[in-house]
Amino acid sequence: MGSTENGYSSERRFGTLAVHAGAPHDPTTGAVIAPISLSTTFAQTSVGSPVGLYEYTRSANPNRDNFEQAVAALEHAKYALAFSSGSATTATILQSLAAGSHVVSVSDVYGGTHRYFTKVAAAHGVHVTFSPCIELHVEDLIRPNDTKLIWIETPSNPTLGLVDIQAVAEIAHRHGILVVVDNTFMSPYVQNPLDHGADIVVHSVTKYINGHSDVLMGVAAFSSESLKERLTFLQNAIGAVPSPFDCWLAHRGLKTLHLRAREATKNATTVAQTLESSPHVISVNYPGVDSHPHRAIAVKQHRDGMGGGMLSFRIKGGQNAAHLFCKYTKIFTLAESLGGVESLCEVPSSMTHAGIPKDQREAAGVFDDLVRMSCGVEDAEDLKADVLKALDLAVAASKATNGSF
Repeated sequence: MGSTENGYSSERRFGTLAVHAGAPHDPTTGAVIAPISLSTTFAQTSVGSPVGLYEYTRSANPNRDNFEQAVAALEHAKYALAFSSGSATTATILQSLAAGSHVVSVSDVYGGTHRYFTKVAAAHGVHVTFSPCIELHVEDLIRPNDTKLIWIETPSNPTLGLVDIQAVAEIAHRHGILVVVDNTFMSPYVQNPLDHGADIVVHSVTKYINGHSDVLMGVAAFSSESLKERLTFLQNAIGAVPSPFDCWLAHRGLKTLHLRAREATKNATTVAQTLESSPHVISVNYPGVDSHPHRAIAVKQHRDGMGGGMLSFRIKGGQNAAHLFCKYTKIFTLAESLGGVESLCEVPSSMTHAGIPKDQREAAGVFDDLVRMSCGVEDAEDLKADVLKALDLAVAASKATNGSF
């Protein structure tokens, strides 16, 4: 690889790119950190001749440009476009499809993505077919002339199932179909979907890229010139863009992504192994351990076979035990979202995925006793002790309430 579109050599390794891509020194003051450009409009020397590169902040902003360049470098893409949320990113990509288009998606996608596919996209004539095992079914689900997009989450949310991106992309591209991969759970540090044949990679920047639970944002990265033209038009026309301050914050967070992702993976591995050894646990979903059914895909697609910071598990005692577990943890905070420096836990069937009908949830493995955990960067031994104590308390309390099980 040589120089990238953002002007920073892609021959540099991840940590160097994370710190320096999209981060030029200020030519006037020499500041090594870019100022926050809050102006909504920019002066012109004559009609149609702005002083610099910018005219109106919805169309472009220095802080957004810097952030987009950094993400493009880390995802091995030519371009990246930032949006006001991960959901806005999804909506914009779906909005780029003509009425009558068909999409094939993995079944256990993020609840907000499922909601958009089923409640919003259908309203403007884009229809989605869900598959629980997309590698096996994708060829049969493609509708000639109608299928325009295949949507993958890998790992999936919240069951942590993996998809072989290359296998799906090869089939899709034979039919002239684009492949989108939601890479939120892994982050650009652990996985680069474009390297495996995907056409677009999307993130909820809110999660690992920003990493500090204080920014709402999304981003899409790709290398196609035609996608750049179409999605840039929609970014400006729809106007679901992030603020300069949020772009500045997310870019600051991105600079330590590699450090946070490594620590989160270490912590999640410790917690997953702890859960697997507990008599209170039915099963554990974590791609960083050999028991995961798709471990070979993790080894193939993830940096050093890393599992990332996300995991889920089924607890004995049903939904009551799952709720109690999240109540009794002291370091893991009961809250939605993921990918921050702090550890979080939640019950998807009652929280993030509550809007999906029960039969569809369970078909995708999202049972009422499933707990999803986002491991932060605290000390691994403290997280382990917190999990063990909460398991004991939750299962004991559930037994007392429901009788032995």
